[in-house]
Amino acid sequence: MINVLYIGNALSKEDKTQTTIEILGAKLKEICEVKIASNKSNKVLRFCDMMWMVFKWRKSTDYVLIDTYSTLNFYYAVVVGFLCRVYKIKYIPILHGGNLEYRLKNNRTLSKSFFGNAHKLIAPSKFLYDIFKNNKFKNLEYIPNFIEIDKYDFNQREMDRIQLLWVRSFSSIYNPKLAVDVLEDLSNFDTNASLTMVGPDVDGSLNSVRQYAKGKNLNIEFTGKLSKEEWIALSKSHNIFLNTTNIDNTPVSVIEAMALGIPVVSTNVGGMPYLIENKEEGLLVDPNNREAITRAILVLKENSELLLKITQNAREKVELFDWDVVKSKWQVILQ
Repeated sequence: MINVLYIGNALSKEDKTQTTIEILGAKLKEICEVKIASNKSNKVLRFCDMMWMVFKWRKSTDYVLIDTYSTLNFYYAVVVGFLCRVYKIKYIPILHGGNLEYRLKNNRTLSKSFFGNAHKLIAPSKFLYDIFKNNKFKNLEYIPNFIEIDKYDFNQREMDRIQLLWVRSFSSIYNPKLAVDVLEDLSNFDTNASLTMVGPDVDGSLNSVRQYAKGKNLNIEFTGKLSKEEWIALSKSHNIFLNTTNIDNTPVSVIEAMALGIPVVSTNVGGMPYLIENKEEGLLVDPNNREAITRAILVLKENSELLLKITQNAREKVELFDWDVVKSKWQVILQ
């Protein structure tokens, strides 16, 4: 049996959203032995735990998977990669975050050393695959984020009134205030329009958005963090999935919305045009443009043929992201 050490932030018990390390890590146990680091809430202790786990299991580990982001977490990935090279362990960065291109441009030496010496680079989106390919990296593989498609019942949505659903961690890069602006504009056309915002706070944005919405007399519900099962159940009473982000890769929440039959209206940033072709599997608009998003939502409300087309096309596309399909790709990598 192949032994894998998976390095990343496993912090869902700390009221954070489940990340790839927890979701993918659990499924990889079907094909290999998996150890995970780290679930320590303190950043310094978490970093030390990651280093310790690499050292502790250096002789029995076949591969180290490393969740790699464009934020400060980029540096823990670089250090883990360095340790793996010292101990001659094959390591595989899994590329996340819509702004990794920034690291390639502004941390050229570290990027060349870390990514260039990896056994493989796994791009969960064709967006990041193309970025790294254009930067002359050869050890690339595309393995998309996965869902278990049989857990997502596809239902066509009625558009009698607009019921927006926003599912994301509250962080400034995801521009949650824009969702409030859009609802405010929509209320001029549909006085019963509503918005539900699901997700935990990351940087104080949740309280900021609450204060921003206060006094606007809008129909908004903030649920905080919900489990996947809870928000999927909640989604049955909503008919537009709103993605307002300024920076993005290929968010699983959007893939899930596509599987459920909720039409997606998203900003056209990062990996979104790789996931959604405009007017084919969803509607894409310029970032931070409340008027354009409002118009797109009203188009879906009035155009039942377009609504039917994009939701059916979206479901067909994300069926290719089912775990049974994706698992075989990981089996090839972790031979």
